[in-house]
Parts: sequence; structure tokens; C-alpha cells
Amino acid sequence: MSFLLEAATTETTDMALQNPEETIKKASALIEQLKNLVPSLIKFGINVIIALIIFWIGKVLINIVLKICKRFFERTKMEVSVSKFLNSLIKVGLYIVLISVLLETVGIKTTSFVAVLGTASLAIGLSIQGSLSNFAGGVLILILKPFAVGDYIIESGNGKEGTVYKIDLFYTTLITPDNKKTVIPNGNLSNTSLTNVTAFDTRRVDFEIGISYDSDIKKAKEILEETAKKNDLVIKDKEIFSYVSNLEASQITLGLRVWTKTSDYWTVKFDLTETIKNELDANNIEIPFNQLVVHVEDSNADTK
Repeated sequence: MSFLLEAATTETTDMALQNPEETIKKASALIEQLKNLVPSLIKFGINVIIALIIFWIGKVLINIVLKICKRFFERTKMEVSVSKFLNSLIKVGLYIVLISVLLETVGIKTTSFVAVLGTASLAIGLSIQGSLSNFAGGVLILILKPFAVGDYIIESGNGKEGTVYKIDLFYTTLITPDNKKTVIPNGNLSNTSLTNVTAFDTRRVDFEIGISYDSDIKKAKEILEETAKKNDLVIKDKEIFSYVSNLEASQITLGLRVWTKTSDYWTVKFDLTETIKNELDANNIEIPFNQLVVHVEDSNADTK
């Protein structure tokens, strides 16, 4: 091995002695390259140091932002699953921005990387557009809280209604009054109008009762109001109001409005409907109903 090294060194020395000018040119070129390379290395080293400082500062700032977001989510009483997801999403987004800044600092262009990332994101978004719509709807529902588990809602788009059983990121599950489970995509719920029947503790119950034109309107209204006042589930602090709603071809339509607890709505509705009918009958207030009148002609009368 040493013999080969000595032979190579001897050969190189002989060539340098034979062509001294060529050797000087190559040495000068090498020295020039080193002179040009040193500033670049120094600049790259400085950029790396700056990048490390930026990374440390950026990491500290990201942690501060994440803590602020976490406190905000806790104050707004956001669902735990949604707050964790949003926190992770914010963290990933901030680190992507930080990495882009670091690459630019050390001299690596990120334009093409951002373009590829944007194209890939667009392609993925188009392929799962429906799922993204449901996911976005779920996030909005859990953040804005137009309804909560246990509320009774009516969805105007497809007429679905029921008690909210579960709210997931993609779907909301309802239990209908006849105990059926209905699963609705959150995208539909977030893009249509909703009625939250149980949003408040109290609810108004409306009645419409028809009486004949021969009946005493004043007496009928008194019966309606007195019947409502006797019901224990009707809230007496709120106005019990009766009125003439409409004058129709075969009847006078009276209206009655009372208030009750939301949980007692249907009980009051059914009980008062039955009681009002019995009270009107007891006071000889006629409730009109359609009657079929059949005229029978005597065919023998024409022949006589």
C-alpha cells in the first residue's frame, strides 16, 4: 500500500516538474474556487444560525397561541372533541408556516412546494367534498350550538324532526316521537333552517275552536279562559288570551292562547282540547260540523 502511494506521489511530482505552468494554473484555479466558496459557506452558516433562532422563537410563539386557543375553547364550553381537533389543526398550520419561513431563510425556495401542496389539497378536497361539507357543518354546530343533545328540533329541508340523541362531527342522530333513529348529515343541518322547539323553558299553546253563529261569543270566550285557568299546568303569571280568529261560512272560529312549561306542552294541548269540548257541550255552545243532506225524490210523483 505504501509502495503504491509513493509511486503515485512520485508520478504526480514528475508531472508537475515536467509542466510547471499547467500546475500553477490548476493551483490558482483551486485557490480561486476556495476563495469564492468561503463567503458562501459563511453566509449559509449565518443563515442556519438565524434559522435556528427563528425556529426557537417560532416554537415559543406557537405554544403561546395554542394555550390562548385552548383557554378560549374552554371558556366557550366547546365540545372536547372539537376543541382538540381545532387545536391540532391550528398547530399543524402554524408549523407549516414556520417551516416555510425556515426554508426561505436558509435559501431554499418554497414556491414550487407550496404550489404542489395547494394542488394536492384541491384534488383531495374535490374528491371528498361531501364529507368535508358534513365535517364543516358538524364543527359549526358544535361551536355555535343552535341545538344540543336532548333538544327537540324540526329540520325544514326534509321535514325530519325528533329529539337530538347524539352530535358527531359528520352526522347528527335524532330519536323520533315513535322511537325511530334518524341520522342526518351535518351539512344538511347547517345549510337549512331549523326550529328548536325546546330552546326555552316555556312555550305557548294555541287552540282554535269553532262555534255556531247562534252561540254567545262572549260566553264562549269566558268558558275558554276559565277552563284554561283551572288547568294546573297552565302558567297563570302569563296572559291567558281568547279572541275571535275568523268568521267562516259555517262557524265562528275562536282562538285561545296559554303558556306552559315546554315539557308539559302536549299534556296541556291534549287535556285542554278535551276539557274545552266537554265544557262547551255542558253550556249548550254548539260546535258545528259538516253534515251530508240527501234529498230523495219520489219518482212516482212525476208519473201521476
